[in-house]
Amino acid sequence: MIAGEELAPLEIAVTRTLIVAGALASRDYQDVHHDAELAREKGSPDIFMNILTTNGLVGRYVTDRFGPSAVLRRVAIRLGAPNYPGDTMVLSGTVTAVGDDGTAEVAVVGVNGIGRHVTGTVTVAVAEGAA
Repeated sequence: MIAGEELAPLEIAVTRTLIVAGALASRDYQDVHHDAELAREKGSPDIFMNILTTNGLVGRYVTDRFGPSAVLRRVAIRLGAPNYPGDTMVLSGTVTAVGDDGTAEVAVVGVNGIGRHVTGTVTVAVAEGAA
């Protein structure tokens, strides 16, 4: 791995099941993540993905790209355009720094049909000879 290296993108189908399952798995019972009618009453066109699900998908993206020895050290993200059911989010990343300690910093962006859903930075530790 070298600074400037681009990671292969990952397409994720944003399904109603993914949104609801992610909210339940992270114990986020806010109605906007599982009840379309109540989400609409609150001004959203539909349910939308919560930040914890997005955080997990960003982590998965990076560890999948760096292999089974990869360990997340830090994930810092910011949400933008919501992920609604029926859309596709495409995650992409660029290695921005490589440390002498076997860590890499990766800038990650996730884009859907209405814009940037997530931007962030992930620090990952990678075993010698991996990636």
